[in-house]
Amino acid sequence: MRKFLFILLATLCFETAMAQEGGNQKIENAKIGLITNRLNLSTEQSQQFWPVYNEFDGKKKDIRKQMRRLIVETNTLTTPDEKILANIKETLNLQQREVDLEREYMNKFLKVINVRQLAELYKAEQVFTQMLIQRLNKNAQIGKE
Repeated sequence: MRKFLFILLATLCFETAMAQEGGNQKIENAKIGLITNRLNLSTEQSQQFWPVYNEFDGKKKDIRKQMRRLIVETNTLTTPDEKILANIKETLNLQQREVDLEREYMNKFLKVINVRQLAELYKAEQVFTQMLIQRLNKNAQIGKE
């Protein structure tokens, strides 16, 4: 859970920093490039894959945005215990929604790409997240100097 929260907060910080620099489109372009390269999509697959992926990614981002909001609300000293507990329960519900979304879209993806490409998609997303975190850490180190 701590690792998940760290990644979530790190991603939020990085997205905020990049948004200030107008970098959200650069991030999305880099992600598209990485996924396209790693999955080795045919032209036909690419035309079918990206609308499904973009829909999936948008829904996933919405869920993560709600989780970030709950984390921020929970991390104040004045938040009552009842609200903290309610936020924890809601976070668990959102995590379940994310798992359900993954399950739903796994089947949609498999109509367009094969199982090896699906596995590679999941790896590519992890690699991309790690790249973002590394860049965030690098930028943080530069800021300290």
